[in-house]
Amino acid sequence: MGLTSVGAALRTRLPELGELMTERIRAEVESYADDALIPFSSLRESCEDNADLLLARFAFGAGPDVGAAQQTGRLRAEQGVPLADTLHAYRVGFEFLWSELVDEARRHPDVTDAELVAGSSEIWALFGRYAEAVAAAYREASAELTLQREARRSALAEALFTGALADRTTPWEAARQLGLPERGPYAVVAASVPDPGQEPLPGIETALRRSGVPSVWRLLPDQQIGLIALTHRDAESVGLRALRSRRARVGVSPRFDSLRDTPQALRFARLALTGLPGDGPGVTRFDDSPLAMLVAAAPAEASRLVEVSLGPVLALPAAERGRLLRTLGHWFTAGGVTADAAEGLFVHPNTVRHRLRRVEELTGRSLTDPMTAADLGAALYALRLLPT
Repeated sequence: MGLTSVGAALRTRLPELGELMTERIRAEVESYADDALIPFSSLRESCEDNADLLLARFAFGAGPDVGAAQQTGRLRAEQGVPLADTLHAYRVGFEFLWSELVDEARRHPDVTDAELVAGSSEIWALFGRYAEAVAAAYREASAELTLQREARRSALAEALFTGALADRTTPWEAARQLGLPERGPYAVVAASVPDPGQEPLPGIETALRRSGVPSVWRLLPDQQIGLIALTHRDAESVGLRALRSRRARVGVSPRFDSLRDTPQALRFARLALTGLPGDGPGVTRFDDSPLAMLVAAAPAEASRLVEVSLGPVLALPAAERGRLLRTLGHWFTAGGVTADAAEGLFVHPNTVRHRLRRVEELTGRSLTDPMTAADLGAALYALRLLPT
């Protein structure tokens, strides 16, 4: 093939061709002109490697070697260069090499027009193969990088929630890597998971980000927990609307300013979630219930309140204990209206009255006495909030 001598002649000019190709690509592909993103020397080396493999095909019929193309694809993915720009750069490079092949062929009288036409077909077939290799390597590297970033992000979020950041990573450094501001106010969210692996708040991070509210989330077996940065005046109301729209059971912590307080805020969010009345969806803030704050602030005293007020009920066998506590809870939720409590329990009102009298007998307290009702209500609420 007459182009053999042409390919061999061009291979002797590889450093020059690499330099010229680099300049052409930087002139025609905007992202490649950024030396901070793609250093000139790195691009020149890539151009030389790819040109060498291509010209070797013409010089001595070397089999197609896409190794350099694959390396370029991976490198550009790591550098964050868009795939479209990477493929555009490859096309510019191939066009440049073809023009150099044509110019060099004019210096070789033995090269016929037919051979040039065949060479054109060959070089664009090679471009297709190289482009496929670049794209495949780019996508594979991008997927790996995404998994690494998500793993890192998940680990940093877990460290913030548990307070277990490594000595070399401060909360503020973690915040930067998670895309969060370094100072609050923040809030922590805890939502009940309906089934293991199922998100109760699907798409919440994207929805909040679109409203200018950055956040980071972790899915645990029993809860989905999130740290939300309240970056603007309406951030809290925006966040609450987004949470309510998911129709999940959600607890929200009080605001806090230091990321070091994230573990405590998570505890408050979980307490708020535990204290959410009923079984259906809802969003409750810890600050909405002063009693929840008291229980959280004094768990030992709250445990004593439970023991003193509900001790005889808690001593019952599990089945009866559960019925009485559930009935008492529905009665308080219904504001002391027996008929409404019965409707929520799917029983007759007389059944509710009988169970409430049983509670009064066991505790020696009358639910008609406001102080007694307040004690029992507080004890029941504390029982739900305290760890078992």
